[in-house]
Amino acid sequence: MDYKQKFQMWLDSDYFDKKTINELRSIKNNDDEIKERFYKDLEFGTGGMRGIIGAGTNRINIYTIRKATQGLADFIINNVDKSQRSIAIAFDSRLLSKEFAREASIVLNANGIKTYLFGQLHPTPVLSFAVRFLKCCGGIVITASHNPKEYNGYKVYWNDGAQVVSPIDNEIVECVNRIESFNQVKLIDENEAITQGLFNLIDREVDDSYISAVKTQRINFDLPHNLKIVYTPLNGSGNKFVRKILRETGFENVYVVSKQEAPDPNFTTVGVPNPENPQAFNLALELAKEKDADIILGTDPDSDRIGVVVKDNGDYKYLTGNMTGILLLEYILSQKKELRRMPENPVVISTIVSTRLAKIIAESYGAEYIDVLTGFKYICREIKNFEGKKNFVFGFEESYGCLAGTYCRDKDAVVAAMLICEMADFYKSKGMTLIDALNEIYKKYGCQREALKSIELEGIEGAQKIKDIMENLRNNPPKIIANTNLKSFSDYKLGIKNNADGSNSNLSLPKSNMLLFELDDNSWICVRPSGTEPKIKIYVGAAAQTLNDAENKLKILLDEFSKIIL
Repeated sequence: MDYKQKFQMWLDSDYFDKKTINELRSIKNNDDEIKERFYKDLEFGTGGMRGIIGAGTNRINIYTIRKATQGLADFIINNVDKSQRSIAIAFDSRLLSKEFAREASIVLNANGIKTYLFGQLHPTPVLSFAVRFLKCCGGIVITASHNPKEYNGYKVYWNDGAQVVSPIDNEIVECVNRIESFNQVKLIDENEAITQGLFNLIDREVDDSYISAVKTQRINFDLPHNLKIVYTPLNGSGNKFVRKILRETGFENVYVVSKQEAPDPNFTTVGVPNPENPQAFNLALELAKEKDADIILGTDPDSDRIGVVVKDNGDYKYLTGNMTGILLLEYILSQKKELRRMPENPVVISTIVSTRLAKIIAESYGAEYIDVLTGFKYICREIKNFEGKKNFVFGFEESYGCLAGTYCRDKDAVVAAMLICEMADFYKSKGMTLIDALNEIYKKYGCQREALKSIELEGIEGAQKIKDIMENLRNNPPKIIANTNLKSFSDYKLGIKNNADGSNSNLSLPKSNMLLFELDDNSWICVRPSGTEPKIKIYVGAAAQTLNDAENKLKILLDEFSKIIL
């Protein structure tokens, strides 16, 4: 069935509601739009799905949500004992998030699976915590994280509180792909589900227990707590939780950006609610200058990522995810060592696209360092694998996500906010800013800088372009980049590392569509398609004698590599 036939089938069917039919009728003379919406089914990948909200098979809507959930229900029924079949569900502030969460709940209920639904928007890390607290076999979060307002998404978690990984993720995908018709989806009246004890709302006990768990990650208690903090939840789910944790850990001078405090699915004042973008902090910066704040924090809509801006010598400076990660890593390890609270067999985990300083810092304190593929679920899989044998201390990835402790199994902007403020307060008591602390890290461990360039390629043509770029690089890797010889080329899809001397070896990490170029001067470039957005991402790292030299090298590498692939 081609895209035109699919479009007509939707128009002619009495399965879809009037709103959906009217939306489709409005595009009946726009062949390009019809093709974009129906040329394929919205892909349910290994972590769930994410897409533009709207009618059509290649859009996220109540029907594609139902289909995905029926596939998940089929997997649960085939693999989980009946007495353990329950799912926790959370949602953020995006358009239709609450509606999608209820649709998912009803489909699960219709399949005899109990659900525990948060009645209001909640951060993703709270859902991760709730899965284990409520002894569920899994969880769902309705969120598109930091994507533009047009998007929403659906993430699946398993009984360890982490996003699903292999082989479970692939088996769920197979179950979803077997749903060929919406008529295969089971539904139940919500009132009937409530009567049967299948549909349940989560009470405050989960929230309170989560906050208590976060507070166990504090390190220094005897601090002045005179830090001035500006916080913006970017109209997302972090507002109540970040403010609560800061208040309960002694920080009273917290100023919230009023126009970005309440949930707003249109993100009217921010545009793209991504704390990785400096533009997201425009209003927060105005408030910080007014209040003479020491630090600005910003969390994304589902409050798993956090961005940081620091006042230094009268100016406000943005920290990258790598900078925040190594600051926290050095602070946590140094203070645990000084206070004699370092656990036995400590472990630090980060990703292969994050700063190489993480490994150097971790090992300087006698902590084991583990590298994983990009994606926080791989950090959490390692935590699960060595649980009871080693002690996880800290993990982070360059994309503004981190976790301390094991109460949660996903990146957590709430614990990050608490520890960042504690850390900033600690250094302020010593007459230092976080920029001063960062410079001390570079002096101690060496100057390294990292950068990320995302190239957006939307639609059918964009998807093909991304595929072509990856295949061209895979088959014809450049031998010289920016006048520097290639030392090794790793293809994580094939699982092979090729060295310039002609030798090769097998890679130990799981297979992934990612390529890593390591150069003779210890610079590196990694390229991969985004798993959640129509983008190809280029990660670059450079080491040098000075920060200026490292930054200049970064710029040259990014410019030269961009020319190679485009």
